Amino acid sequence: MVPRYARPAMSAIWEAEARFKIWFEIEAHATEKLGKLGVVPESAAKALWDWWATDPVIDVPAIDAIEAVTKHDVIAFLTWVAEQVGDEARFMHQGMTSSDVLDTTLAVQLARSADILLEDLDLLLAAIKRRAEEHKYTPTIGRSHGIHAEPVTFGLKLAQAYAEFDRCKTRLIAAREEIATCAISGAVGTFANIDPSVEAHVAEKLGLAIEPISTQVIPRDRHAMFFSTLAVIAGSIERVAVEVRHLQRTEVLEAEEYFSPGQKGSSAMPHKRNPILTENLTGQARMIRGYAMPALENVALWHERDISHSSVERFIGPDATITLDFALARLTGVIDKLLIYPERMQKNMDRMGGLIHSQRVLLALTQAGVSREDAYRLVQRNAMKVWESDGAVALLDLLKADDEVTAALSIEEIESKFDLDYHFKEVDTIFARVFG
Repeated sequence: MVPRYARPAMSAIWEAEARFKIWFEIEAHATEKLGKLGVVPESAAKALWDWWATDPVIDVPAIDAIEAVTKHDVIAFLTWVAEQVGDEARFMHQGMTSSDVLDTTLAVQLARSADILLEDLDLLLAAIKRRAEEHKYTPTIGRSHGIHAEPVTFGLKLAQAYAEFDRCKTRLIAAREEIATCAISGAVGTFANIDPSVEAHVAEKLGLAIEPISTQVIPRDRHAMFFSTLAVIAGSIERVAVEVRHLQRTEVLEAEEYFSPGQKGSSAMPHKRNPILTENLTGQARMIRGYAMPALENVALWHERDISHSSVERFIGPDATITLDFALARLTGVIDKLLIYPERMQKNMDRMGGLIHSQRVLLALTQAGVSREDAYRLVQRNAMKVWESDGAVALLDLLKADDEVTAALSIEEIESKFDLDYHFKEVDTIFARVFG
């Protein structure tokens, strides 16, 4: 985790003290249920909760010092708690194994992280929707292969982003549900030394579902799905970031990141205004996607468990969620303050002499009885003259002077095919599909 790209609420989930607090809650809730079952004295859970009610400081360095000797993090924690609580603490962890604590804790952390990410997505969706409605009918050129194609509106570009991130939200909700499971099943997951009702009790207290079957560890296909979902969201972030970066190029300059007072773009060139935020988002997206592959490789563990997944998750758990949280917030800021230049959009559309209307003329010729092959040839031969002149001559003028074209279409019919508004007649339909 890089502090530069970390926000407090998400980072707090992954701090050592927060992790140890979840460990304690799992142990105390399990001891509480074991007391009700008569396996341990009920006074054991009371002693734990009484100590917890004093709002104790979790002494992370002290726990780390014990672990330096035991070489086992859960034992180190249990030893430290026993030193604080006293004799009743010996009843903690009855019939449990370390993975019961570690895996259930990771489930809590990932579920809480997902809750923050869902809030981030809601804020991003709201920003995109506001700007989409603002530019619903702002004409701009649509590009395929980076080349002028046909007109769209800037609102439609943003509506597409909205629909994509709405799908991301749906996927993340499903991934959260899938990851939020509790396993308190003991060694190799057989419940031989602990009653399944303990697992149910802990799950209820922590807001988790019961893992149907664990093999001492929660199956890692759940985690693979979770981190893959984060990777897909990162891909969507990069798609928007790349769009902004292209639109900010000097030759295009249809939109650009907000440039704040006092901001500097280059140490050498005072004129520079660079798309640094969206370039940064592209880099962060690469990292988040990179965390998905180790999660996929974690699925195949040896037999009922090994710990090859453990070190991986100590990296990717905090790093992926913290980075994605930052990236979503950054993208929201970019969209919210994005500078949009309709006049430049119109200028760019006009610079190629009306080539963007070529398909309408092609279709009109076919409807007038010209074969598609001949219609394509007639329009293309005039379009290439415009292309090669870099827009110095207009497609409309060339078509009106082409005897083969005017033999099939009247001047008025040709001119009618150059109406920009024609392309936007279904914008309301698309917006209704996207926004409801």
